[in-house]
Amino acid sequence: MVNARERFATAIPRDAGPPPPYLVGMSEDTPKDPERNRLAARAGRFASVGANTAGAVASAGFSALFGGDAADRQIAMALKAALGRTKGPLMKVAQMMATIPDFLPPEYAEEFAQLQMNAPSMGWPFVQRRMRGELGADWEAKFSSFTREAAAAASLGQVHRAVTADGRDVACKLQYPEMASAVESDIGQMQGIIGLVKRMNRLVDPTEMGLEIADRLREELDYEREAKHIALYRLMLEGDDTIVPPAPVPELSTKRLLTMTWLEGRPLKSFLDADQDTRNRIATLLFRAWWGPMSRYGVIHGDPHLGNYTFTDDARALNLLDFGCVRIFPPRFVQGVVNLYRALDANDQDAIRQAYADWGFGDLSDGAVEALTIWARFIYGPMLDDRVRRVAEGVSPGMYGRAEVMDVKRRLMEHGPVAIPREFVFMDRAAIGLGAAFLHLDAEMNFRALFEAQIEQFELEAVGVRQAEALATVGLA
Repeated sequence: MVNARERFATAIPRDAGPPPPYLVGMSEDTPKDPERNRLAARAGRFASVGANTAGAVASAGFSALFGGDAADRQIAMALKAALGRTKGPLMKVAQMMATIPDFLPPEYAEEFAQLQMNAPSMGWPFVQRRMRGELGADWEAKFSSFTREAAAAASLGQVHRAVTADGRDVACKLQYPEMASAVESDIGQMQGIIGLVKRMNRLVDPTEMGLEIADRLREELDYEREAKHIALYRLMLEGDDTIVPPAPVPELSTKRLLTMTWLEGRPLKSFLDADQDTRNRIATLLFRAWWGPMSRYGVIHGDPHLGNYTFTDDARALNLLDFGCVRIFPPRFVQGVVNLYRALDANDQDAIRQAYADWGFGDLSDGAVEALTIWARFIYGPMLDDRVRRVAEGVSPGMYGRAEVMDVKRRLMEHGPVAIPREFVFMDRAAIGLGAAFLHLDAEMNFRALFEAQIEQFELEAVGVRQAEALATVGLA
């Protein structure tokens, strides 16, 4: 495999400069479509990632042989460092795993949750080839200016700021070469990790979770679909000038190039020292941006990374960014979300069990229902409490939910196992990400009042009709 890695590494053009680690083993220019899912590229990717992760475990040291919490922590730290070097889809998978309760041992979840998406960007030669391949040899004539340096870089692509020939400020999101091969290779390695988790931890069956993550990663490769996601959010938020998605520019977009209007704003972290009213206003915008589309259309923004939001200087409006990971739920799942809230509020055990069935959980023992309800009361807790409060007291964002996970694990050791339905994955991930944002902001709000306002007129049939009409309008079947 090492020879394969070296062979494919030489395919990166010399004028592109040193390739980022997540592109080792991928050729950029080939006689055929370089974006197809190629066996050779998958093999090179597998060699690169495998070498990093295997080396990471070895570097954890001799003490790992003796097992125990200290050894787990060492290996987890080493794997986090290796995945950080690898970048790409597998790092994103690790981040997702870190937010799913009981999917990983706490030492691993804690380390993986710290992974960042700031990958090194590709150089100007790559940008020129990508733009020429997507828009033609005269692509530069379509812009009055185009920055050579990337404004942002992440796992699957990078963003350049530009001005169109007709004067519009835009963001051009360019997909890295051969990401289809990288995604398929990393999905294969993820399935191996899931198999290991199933053998090590028989409390939770993560099979459906793996399928869900794989489907969402594949969707993120399709920038034409992402443009439709943006159009969907613009439709759902129409008339609300406080939550602003960009506008896609179809004539300058393709399956691997997404051009959209540039939204000027400040990152969320720049407001962490703002006054309490400003931080509360930002948290309210985040809450509405997430729960409004969910309660009315059954749609969520599935990647609640803090870098996916910016705000106007006065924090009166929120800019929503990055629509690669959008989850569209069956209306009955949304009904389960609302019904579980109402059942927990009334402490109605039969209704709680039915809500889990609506979520897609199978036949649950009484003990398994009790275990899941520990987690449910944690997630819904701020909305069950009719007062102004913080989302959690005395908890750091990185430790949000960890104590509850351990409690659930102890209960499932007696009453498990539980098969996690695929719909649960991004719902839970987004809820944890949103809660972490509230913790960062140290927001103080009446979460119950905010939630009640979103579900006040909830009706299952209305959500179904509204969702179907919206999806048809933007071309998402």
